[in-house]
Amino acid sequence: MNSSSAWVFTVLAATVGLIGGFLAFAWRAKVLARRRKRIPKRWPLHSRVIANTEECKVWVWLSKVFYDHHIMIKIPVTRFTLPRSRESGAHWYQLLSGVYCTFNICAADGRVVGCVDVPRAHGISRSNRQLKLTLLSQCGIAYCVVNSHNLPTMEEIRIEFLGEMPQVAGDSESDGATIAAAREKLHTAINLQRNNRANELGALAQDNAPESVNSPESQHFESDFGAGAWQLNNSFVAPLDSRAAHLP
Repeated sequence: MNSSSAWVFTVLAATVGLIGGFLAFAWRAKVLARRRKRIPKRWPLHSRVIANTEECKVWVWLSKVFYDHHIMIKIPVTRFTLPRSRESGAHWYQLLSGVYCTFNICAADGRVVGCVDVPRAHGISRSNRQLKLTLLSQCGIAYCVVNSHNLPTMEEIRIEFLGEMPQVAGDSESDGATIAAAREKLHTAINLQRNNRANELGALAQDNAPESVNSPESQHFESDFGAGAWQLNNSFVAPLDSRAAHLP
């Protein structure tokens, strides 16, 4: 065998080896992908609570305040909003599928009238709040942040979400005058809160500096009725609280 034949044989052997290696790699990748899609005989999961301790307290309170509505929990905004253009639906669904509020107040006709967020220990980030304020307000849905140790009154949040006070028993003119005065006072307070949040939103829109989850800005807006990355952390991989983390 001369040198040219040996060179050709070497090239052919290397080519066959490369093709064989590529095919083997592709076959193995296909097998692994099929295994990952295979339904396991025993799932590596267990049941857990749907809400942490703080959220449960607000959940019970909301069920009493909105006794004539349904309290839904942690529903993605893509479940109760609709894109104006069908062509862009897939894009907005992918972008917003991880955005949700802690609670959604749903009327009997299936429409969400308001959303409530319960902040965790580190608060709600500015970008998270900004996205929800703009998105929900433009859809005509109320939004506020509430925590269990600083709850608004029943009248305040019903006016904020429904534009009405709960029904109060009493037929006398004096009772009617008292209720009317209270309603006017609450409307004024709620309008002031809305204006304050609108100003906050304007300030947020002008602030484009990068933020840190642990920065002071990310801990603002603890409650809309007190003094004080837009996708929430996925609680599927992060325990809701210490109690949930120790469940069997």
